[in-house]
Amino acid sequence: MTASTAPAANNLEAFFMPFTANRQFKKNPRLLAKAKGVHYWTPEGRKVIDGTAGLWCVNAGHGREEIKQAIAAQLEEMDYAPTFQMGHPKAFELAARHAAMLPGDLDHAFYCNSGSEAVDSALKIALAYQRARGEGTRTRLIGRERGYHGVGFGGISVGGMANNRKFFGSLLPGVDHLPHTHLPARNAFSRGLPEHGAELADELERIVALHDASTIAAVIVEPCAGSTGYLPPPKGYLQRLREICTKHGILLIFDEVITGFGRLGAAFAAEYFGVIPDLMTVAKGISNATVPMGGVFVRKHVYEGLMTGPENAIELFHGYTYSAHPLACAAASAVLDIYKNDGLFQRAAELAPYWEDGVHSLKSAPGVTDIRNLGLAAGIDLESKPGAVGARGYAAFVKAFELGLLVRQSADTLAMSPPLIVEKNQIDEIIDIFGKAIKQAA
Repeated sequence: MTASTAPAANNLEAFFMPFTANRQFKKNPRLLAKAKGVHYWTPEGRKVIDGTAGLWCVNAGHGREEIKQAIAAQLEEMDYAPTFQMGHPKAFELAARHAAMLPGDLDHAFYCNSGSEAVDSALKIALAYQRARGEGTRTRLIGRERGYHGVGFGGISVGGMANNRKFFGSLLPGVDHLPHTHLPARNAFSRGLPEHGAELADELERIVALHDASTIAAVIVEPCAGSTGYLPPPKGYLQRLREICTKHGILLIFDEVITGFGRLGAAFAAEYFGVIPDLMTVAKGISNATVPMGGVFVRKHVYEGLMTGPENAIELFHGYTYSAHPLACAAASAVLDIYKNDGLFQRAAELAPYWEDGVHSLKSAPGVTDIRNLGLAAGIDLESKPGAVGARGYAAFVKAFELGLLVRQSADTLAMSPPLIVEKNQIDEIIDIFGKAIKQAA
């Protein structure tokens, strides 16, 4: 190895970081070197409580021995197997386990590697289904303002966060957007579901009138919008969307990458709200983030609608080299055992009121303009500094890290979503540190 190719200690330059101000970060880096339970440790050994479950994904906590053992055993047995015209047992076992826990007739699983891939897969399944049932004119996709559906071209097309879209051209054609449901003038400091805004679902009727139902394939929404600052849906909103979609033959897709696997105190938001989508995207908590994995859960009529034509014909020309990767399947199956054996979904439901009281105790902190919560997650808005949107939020994020807490920042909104194993005294610690960070960043 020559000097020019040898790794350089503490050289931060080569890594092009995602969703990060690279130059700013590399002047004052924040590094995580170890994790266990609900904590990270920095390289110098400073303890940081994980207030975000990584990136909304480490639901069962860090360093679970059961998952490590399952991955190691699978690696010893078989490291990889293709799923194009082949299969391996753990893929079918995992899909059957997922089907058994899903609400309604969501009973088929298509696996991929991330939430972004799951969204693009769901959009393609929706288009293929409409074509297979003789409705090939249904090509239009409807997203929502402030929605986040990953970073594929399909996901940013139906997504509604401007910075994720504006740099990348015209995106997919034939996409429209519902209005977002964030109404701070009417719903500020709501505890749980906001009272006002269900009528915004009726905007779908306006879009149908504009384009005609015969051109619309699917509507995709996050049950609780996550990356935009955690926006729980108004009471009755999702139920109304379901009614309108059913009325017009439009598929309803729930993006449950964040809400899936216990975040709301139920296995899925579909179960929590009693609303069954036609397709559901998942990732993050599916494998506790140990091995990258995502998936699309599909209702029976959608799957069967694609099972047409000769038996030797491929029904869906779509897939990934790593679909249902053996290590991911082993991890995801072990995670299901943990969720069940530790009762983590019920635990999240039981802790939710305590969490709610804690986050709303920050209402009087300087600069706080709104607090939203549902399940074990919350979003907190800070008043923007004149001419410097995001500066206050970033300052609070950095200060929290310096004080020993990891939170998620998007402009002047801060979000928290601790692992579902969090204890009440750790919730107290999260709230205490976060309050101090807001005050020091004011």
